[in-house]
Amino acid sequence: MELHNYLEHFGVNLELIRNIISVGLSKGGDYCDLYFQNSLSDYIGLEDNAVNRAHSNITLGVGIRVIKGKQTGYSFTEIISAETMKKAAQTAASIANSNKSHKIPELQVHAPANYYAIKTPWEEVSVEKKIPYLQKINEKVFALDKRVIKSTISFTNSTNRILFANSEGRITYDYKPMGQITVSCIAEQNGKREQNSFNLSARQGIEFFNEENINRLAKEAVESTVSLFDAGKPQAGEMEVVLSAGSSGILLHEAIGHGMEADFNRKNISIFSNKIGKPVAENFVTIVDDGTNPNVRGSINIDDEGNDTKKTVLVENGIMKSYMHDRLSAIHYGVKPTGSGRRESFRFAPLPRMRNTYMLPGPHKREEIIKSVKKGIIAETFTNGQVMIGGGDFTFYVKSGFLIENGKITMPIKDINIIGNGPEVLKNITMVADDFKMTEGGWTCGKDGQSVPVSMGLPTVKVSKLTVGGI
Repeated sequence: MELHNYLEHFGVNLELIRNIISVGLSKGGDYCDLYFQNSLSDYIGLEDNAVNRAHSNITLGVGIRVIKGKQTGYSFTEIISAETMKKAAQTAASIANSNKSHKIPELQVHAPANYYAIKTPWEEVSVEKKIPYLQKINEKVFALDKRVIKSTISFTNSTNRILFANSEGRITYDYKPMGQITVSCIAEQNGKREQNSFNLSARQGIEFFNEENINRLAKEAVESTVSLFDAGKPQAGEMEVVLSAGSSGILLHEAIGHGMEADFNRKNISIFSNKIGKPVAENFVTIVDDGTNPNVRGSINIDDEGNDTKKTVLVENGIMKSYMHDRLSAIHYGVKPTGSGRRESFRFAPLPRMRNTYMLPGPHKREEIIKSVKKGIIAETFTNGQVMIGGGDFTFYVKSGFLIENGKITMPIKDINIIGNGPEVLKNITMVADDFKMTEGGWTCGKDGQSVPVSMGLPTVKVSKLTVGGI
């Protein structure tokens, strides 16, 4: 799609956009931007062997932001017309109070890169075409193991059209697809029940849910559930912890990544506030936040401030290199934005946020890491946790994993907590394997009342000590 398609879609033109920006700056603001959004989403649910619920949601609107110094004025309207946008711009403009005038430059079109090319737009996929996917997965779930007594499957998809313009003369756009299927099942054995789930999500169309992924969804959901029947709990205490490749990246995201978002550092909340240029981990540890991974859930072509996305190196060879910046923090630190300004929708102003946060492969082998552990655990799947951004203290709930004894994997484990501190975990990473894996699940990150899609990844990593406790 070209710019003119987006202008027609939102019913605006370049002259009107420039006029609204002029209104936003009419009281002396330093900067103004407009964020147009049209979101379409669908949900279908299957339970008790029948599709029993479905709904769609449509949102449309524009958010107008004015910046004066370090202050932000923000307003939005769900009706896109010259009159309503002018009123919203006047509201946002009230952050400033002077007669300073601005000459608005001609808007120059910036065509972004495309990191999530798709074959079939979701708008062309009817409900009738989606239902067979749920039914096929449901059949496979029950066929895989006779102990399964219940299956719940949900199918969600969305598209977002974005049009962005600012007072610096930049106008750009994006079309964001997303699909997700989640499979949850309950199994029963000798009167005992276990439940677990598995999901896949990507910035792709219906082609993502091919036969291979349909089989994976059913197989992973069932196997992760029935494996819990044989699982126990390790003795509580401080021990070595191996973070399994892939979804263990949630610990990296929550306990470490948030502390590297620039607003927390600009406000001296994060423990990383004075760590730029200093060692924070061993020299084989490199951590990035990346918006360019093809079709990955957290990828973006442009951020929600109209900047190109890119790969941002946060920690390189153990040295803290950068924070994740939006416009405000970039001005504060005298650097360029990192393409990390994100918002939930046009109703919110952007904040520095993660995209795909992951650790690069290291010099070790997974087998080598396991053999090095005398007594510890492998954490395989996480469900939730709590993190204190300032100090980095965390508690994470580990749904499943394994006990390691004398360098060998022994008993499966479940339902335990791991307790620690993010910066201390970084320091205590003693081995990093070469088996990097990006998680493919539907992770959503919350911050300051806003939720955005993200992803994360990790190779197999050994942490020399963490506190492990039962639930």
